[in-house]
Amino acid sequence: MSTPSRFKKDKEIIAEYESQVKEIRAQLVEQQKCLEQQTEMRVQLLQDLQDFFRKKSEIEMEYSRNLEKLAERFMAKTRSTKDHQQYKKDQNLLSPVNCWYLLLNQVRRESKDHATLSEIYLNNVIMRFMQISEDSTRMFKKSKEISFQLHEDLMKVLNELYTVMKTYHMYHAESISAESKLKEAEKQEEKQIGRSGDPVFHIRLEERHQRRSSVKKIEKMKEKRQAKYSENKLKSIKARNEYLLTLEATNASVFKYYIHDLSDLIDCCDLGYHASLNRALRTYLSAEYNLETSRHEGLDIIENAVDSLEPRSDKQRFMEMYPTAFCPPMKFEFQSHMGDEVCQVTAQQTVQAELMLRYQQLQSRLATLKIENEEVKKTTEATLQTIQDMVTIEDYDVSECFQHSRSTESVKSTVSETYLSKPSIAKRRANQQETEQFYFMKFREYLEGSNLITKLQAKHDLLQRTLGEGHRAEYMTTRPPNLPPKPQKHRKPRPRSQCSAKLFNGDLESFIKDSGQVIPLIVESCIRFINLYGLQHQGIFRVSGSQVEVNDIKNSFERGENPLADDQSNHDINSVAGVLKLYFRGLENPVFPKERFNDLISCIRIDNLYERALHIRKLLLTLPRSVLIVMRYLFAFLNHLSQYSDENMMDPYNLAICFGPTLMPVPDIQDQVSCQAHVNEIIKTIIIHHEAIFPDVKELDGPVYEKCMAGDDYCDSPYSEHGTLEEVDQDASTEPHTSEDV
Repeated sequence: MSTPSRFKKDKEIIAEYESQVKEIRAQLVEQQKCLEQQTEMRVQLLQDLQDFFRKKSEIEMEYSRNLEKLAERFMAKTRSTKDHQQYKKDQNLLSPVNCWYLLLNQVRRESKDHATLSEIYLNNVIMRFMQISEDSTRMFKKSKEISFQLHEDLMKVLNELYTVMKTYHMYHAESISAESKLKEAEKQEEKQIGRSGDPVFHIRLEERHQRRSSVKKIEKMKEKRQAKYSENKLKSIKARNEYLLTLEATNASVFKYYIHDLSDLIDCCDLGYHASLNRALRTYLSAEYNLETSRHEGLDIIENAVDSLEPRSDKQRFMEMYPTAFCPPMKFEFQSHMGDEVCQVTAQQTVQAELMLRYQQLQSRLATLKIENEEVKKTTEATLQTIQDMVTIEDYDVSECFQHSRSTESVKSTVSETYLSKPSIAKRRANQQETEQFYFMKFREYLEGSNLITKLQAKHDLLQRTLGEGHRAEYMTTRPPNLPPKPQKHRKPRPRSQCSAKLFNGDLESFIKDSGQVIPLIVESCIRFINLYGLQHQGIFRVSGSQVEVNDIKNSFERGENPLADDQSNHDINSVAGVLKLYFRGLENPVFPKERFNDLISCIRIDNLYERALHIRKLLLTLPRSVLIVMRYLFAFLNHLSQYSDENMMDPYNLAICFGPTLMPVPDIQDQVSCQAHVNEIIKTIIIHHEAIFPDVKELDGPVYEKCMAGDDYCDSPYSEHGTLEEVDQDASTEPHTSEDV
């Protein structure tokens, strides 16, 4: 390639890189605008709420005064009557007159209630909205500072990538130039050697000496250019390796920012907003419900809206409103330079020792950083929980304000002084702001640490793949202790010599065929243990067990033993559940094949649950018989477990959240956030309608799950009788879904 063409190609590569960086810069600016616009909308909403309740307070107070004038007018009139004089004497009245007095007292009571309502609006509800507005603005400013810091860090990473790319281009160009000069020297040498081969009997002695001198000069020049070429070639290899490492780290950093950091920043902006707005509106609801119970039907609509205040859902909607701003950009691809197609780190002999040293340093550094960052994460989560506790105090009940004396005389309205107490407000807000300041400091520290870990981990993993299996074995001996040990081969019921298929991290169909177990022993044993001791265990499959016990149980199964066969409940139920999830999560091929993922996800578009179940059945019937039997067994168990959701808090939706990523992982090419919700819905449908989806014993011969595996503890479940599929659909459609992450 000629020099002008080479420079033109370099400019095109740099221009393409700068264009991609420019798009990212524009996205960062757009993200900040979106967050700022969201805060402005919230402040305006809170201002409108203040104006609304201020006007409503004036109306209620005016109404209270009119009622008081009305009652006083007729009370003054009745005081001059003979009946009133008689009332003062013996306190006995005719029933019509008594009703009249009670009616007037009721009007005065209503006047007091409306005055109380007006005071609550003016001195309680409006003040809450003012505080929420202040908090929202403050949260946005703090989040904005962190956002700018993340943007700067991201741009530093991109600039670093640009620098190493330019360095690589420079060294590679020098290497090519040195190679060209070396070839030129070799040609001169060959030419000179050809001359030396001519007959020399007619050449003079002086000319012979000149030729010999010229040959020596050419040889020295060739040796010099050979050394220069080797030096430049080595620099080029090192520069390319550094470019590839930085490229991997840059893509990892960009991906983490768009997938994780942006979501966390939105959470920071939302911190306490929904909970505080919930409290303010619940104060309004409490006042209205106590004032007039007959208005409950209309107020229920508002309460439902208040109950629906949920930051996670709002965040999802907010991000969906601006898809172009929050969509992760494409990964940076390796840009080959002048025909260099090597797109991976090269561990040649000249740089292998250096790469190995760097790999070991990264490994040691990562182990330390992960421990430190985990501690920071725990502190951050604990502080966040403290803040959430501060902003979710249930202080919105004003029922005490509507308690009345039996006396017929007017009683001064009372407003709860607990929340309005100035010392209490000052102390609580000072504590809240101090805790917020500490949280943001730790949150910033956690983000910085996790960013560094992401970059180093990307380089570490790339070097690990480059250095090969021999060095990976050394890495496995120094793994952190909380990771599961390397899987071993299963050897029961057949001896190890006769069973070559792996249990953990193996293929389910191959293991069943090789071991002769229709239902793998680990699946049957874990399900039986949970059936006996864990159906009513709260948080089953959601709460993590002991990693040490999980590893012990797992290793026992790998040795061909059955550690759960003694019918003794001396194992932690969460650890047993963790082993079952670990087994399915580690399968080489998920039980729901990847090639069927899009077909299964498309079933979500079928609104009728019965038709959806039938469509899923058609898709699953194409699976191998052995896998279908295991799936039928598992989902029958999960359905049985969900029948105890009142005790274990694990309804079909919560179980789907736990098993969705395990049984049906989302392919890397798919959008993880949107697809995961669809996966959970598919798994939930199969759990609820497993009997309609999977063939019965007549159609598919094989083991089936039994609800009463041993003993009579759980045989009398109130859910043992099943209705029709249509009845289940109706029941399931009325159950609220929780959005708790597992």
